Amino acid sequence: MEPAEVLAVLVAFAGEAGIRVRAAAGAEAALESALCRVRGELWLVLVPSDPLEHRIGVVVRALRAHAPALLEERWLPPAVRARVEGEGAGPEERS
Repeated sequence: MEPAEVLAVLVAFAGEAGIRVRAAAGAEAALESALCRVRGELWLVLVPSDPLEHRIGVVVRALRAHAPALLEERWLPPAVRARVEGEGAGPEERS
């Protein structure tokens, strides 16, 4: 599975977990992909100019922190499951 496909699955899963996912627009040079809270809701802001592996890592960390039970009970494609469990993770995903 290509990294872009892994990111797409993770983003869809984050949405199912109740995390709003938004792509940053505008002054991207001053932004970095991150999880934040807006008016009590979790928002995952992804900056398209960030490296793909960094964006994957941000989503993985958000899911580990805010949807661990859902991650445990849901089937995920093996390549995505490996990222979530820390196997085959890029250097920016390991924590």
